[in-house]
Amino acid sequence: MSKVQDEEIHPVRRDEVASLPSPDSDGKDEKFDLSPDPYDNQKTLGYGDEAVQLQIDDFENRDEKYDWDSDEFKNIPELVRQTVSFEDDPTLPVMTFRAVLLSAIFCTIGSVISQISYFRTTTAHFPVFFVILASHPLGKLLERILPDYTVPLGRFSFSLNAGPFNIKEHVIIGIAANAGSQGQWATYLPTNAALFYNITMEPAIALFFGWGASLLGFSFAAMVRPILIDDPAFIFPLSLQQVTVYRSIQGTSDLHLERSRKQMKVFWLIFLGMFIWQFFPEIIFPFVAALAPLCWFASKNHTVNFLGAGRGGIGLFNITLDWSNITSTVITYPYSVQVTVFVSFVITTWILIPVAYFGNLWGSPTYNIMSNGVFQKNGTAYPFNSLLYTDASGSQVFNETRYQEVGLAYSGAQYLWEIFMWYASYISSFVWCGLFLGPNILHVYKSWRAKKAAHTDRLSLLAAKYPGLKWWEWALLTIIPFVMLLAVIVTKKLYMSTWTYFVALGFGAAAMLPMSLVYAMSGFPMKVGFFNELVYGYMIDAKGSSRHPLGQLAYRIISGNVWYDARTVLEDQKIGHYFHIPPRQVIGAQILANMLALPVNYGVMRWVLASKFDYVSGKIPDPAGQWTGQDFKSYNTAGVQYALVGPKRLFASSVYQPVTYGFVVGAGAPLIIWLLHKKFPKAKFDLWNTTIFFSGAATFYGNLSTGPFTTFLVGTFWNFFLFRYRRKFWNTYAYITGAAADTGFNFNLLFIFVFLSTTGAVMPYWWGNNKDSIERCFALKK
Repeated sequence: MSKVQDEEIHPVRRDEVASLPSPDSDGKDEKFDLSPDPYDNQKTLGYGDEAVQLQIDDFENRDEKYDWDSDEFKNIPELVRQTVSFEDDPTLPVMTFRAVLLSAIFCTIGSVISQISYFRTTTAHFPVFFVILASHPLGKLLERILPDYTVPLGRFSFSLNAGPFNIKEHVIIGIAANAGSQGQWATYLPTNAALFYNITMEPAIALFFGWGASLLGFSFAAMVRPILIDDPAFIFPLSLQQVTVYRSIQGTSDLHLERSRKQMKVFWLIFLGMFIWQFFPEIIFPFVAALAPLCWFASKNHTVNFLGAGRGGIGLFNITLDWSNITSTVITYPYSVQVTVFVSFVITTWILIPVAYFGNLWGSPTYNIMSNGVFQKNGTAYPFNSLLYTDASGSQVFNETRYQEVGLAYSGAQYLWEIFMWYASYISSFVWCGLFLGPNILHVYKSWRAKKAAHTDRLSLLAAKYPGLKWWEWALLTIIPFVMLLAVIVTKKLYMSTWTYFVALGFGAAAMLPMSLVYAMSGFPMKVGFFNELVYGYMIDAKGSSRHPLGQLAYRIISGNVWYDARTVLEDQKIGHYFHIPPRQVIGAQILANMLALPVNYGVMRWVLASKFDYVSGKIPDPAGQWTGQDFKSYNTAGVQYALVGPKRLFASSVYQPVTYGFVVGAGAPLIIWLLHKKFPKAKFDLWNTTIFFSGAATFYGNLSTGPFTTFLVGTFWNFFLFRYRRKFWNTYAYITGAAADTGFNFNLLFIFVFLSTTGAVMPYWWGNNKDSIERCFALKK
């Protein structure tokens, strides 16, 4: 394979992803060149029984099998070439009865776990790797026990047993389960209504709002699909990792079977070990969840306790043995991303917080720097409910007289610079996208104008065999959620003006490309931040619309949080692209999964509120610091500041004025990195993604700062040392280990919640579960 100069390097390089070579790799540290090369030959496609086998076992002798110098392969990154199959059998069934059945089962389990996780401070997301591993033996079991019977339903007839359980069925189960098991951001609306405003939102309103927001994600994803899915340059690291696990399990050669046996043995051992271990940090021995050595050696010194405590302090050199504080991101995030996130943590938490805390800066200590709540000027809790009253027409009206008594809504220093960083991150995503990825976008646009295929690589040619959704089907998929959300909003139950809904759609659509590009290249799931709240606040100030914080939250979900749903949609569609699955069936499975998941999410939400309301609402502090509802509190704080009080009042204050410079910093930082990259291309400045840095810096660590230090240490071991010096071991066990650990943790969490929390069983206090301080940082509260 010929090389190109560094100045011509491709946007996606080996350095940017935690790459995984072929299963039969010899473990050497191959120096992948993911740059485009001048190829000129072509290679024909082949199908049939032989191709089916190749799709599973075609790792061996790939360099002899394919002409990497042909037009079909020259734009495909080397990482993808070593992982993805380039053979296909279009006759393989996909949406079979057993695939739908298993999808529904895993989707339900994942929905329960994910929704519970929303209420906790730290958690590990429901791992799709568990679905990949568990669905294969279950699919094989159904292949053996289901009768060969066709259910007679006319044109909708289907067979209970479609023959051998194939790799496309396997993949579609994972896609559906992942789409439906991520939880629903729309459940934040009825949750905040119940927690902070004593409002029980009607189930129909909550469900239709949730379905509409979820389906809207498909519409937004469709706008960027030609760029992110069809362009081989955007690899989606997490998608590629799943491809690796699928292919490893589905292999039939002796090499694959032996590898699979070893991986499954390791998976179940780690799963069982993690399931048992998590009882210690969660219940039996919480002390190990946050080991604070600074507190042990200076137990009576408040300053040292503040520095060392992970709960209510900055967690300096704090070590955690609780997997929920670590998670498999130590394996799935590229190491460059892990370094960037850790550096942002060190700056914001280990440097800025002590400066503000001990220097009495930015309102400290009047406003608790370790809280994301909202305060009055004297530091007491802000009485936001007293600023609303119901008028004669039944509408919620802002009480101006009461506001003059209460005054501005203040925040702690950490929350203030969190706003600054979110502003910077949002603007940075647009500037970074234009500077580093502009040529890719321009190429797709020119191809569209010329009415020709933008990409002619092997993967795109294979995908072209399958018809996609027609224009009217995409239109329908857009109209349905549009009407559904509009119908809910006009009921006035969401406190959101109808005209702001149209603005929300515009901003949501505009953010799709830059946000998704960052995720497609790095796997880092950045958040949208507070920009949309700012826009909403100025809009309702100008028009005199309802100032209820729930209206702001509804706007936020539509204009920003829908991106999170679209992100998952795109990630799974990329997997379908890699496995040559018809796009119509991929999208159909995703939609069905989302429709099924929301009622489950809603039911679990009500269950958690019924059993953990006092903890989550803050009436009673959770001794373990986990059932805090921290995210919900943060969303409500934003609603109080941007909707109830309003940005005009906020930014008239000298306290809030400096955060607006986040826009300037967000616009300038990527420009500086781009210029440095152009000047010194070998220095890899482009790996320092400013959008990821600002997003990491905006993460709130006040309630629980233990975790990032341990995560960085473990990530360095896994994705730097093992990846570089023990590649064969990393290739075989990295993703299996992360999947097993996340799965063991999640099932432990579910077990504790179902069988212990609901029965009222509690762990007696003892040395390792101290009533006053689990970490034994007793001087912290002095």
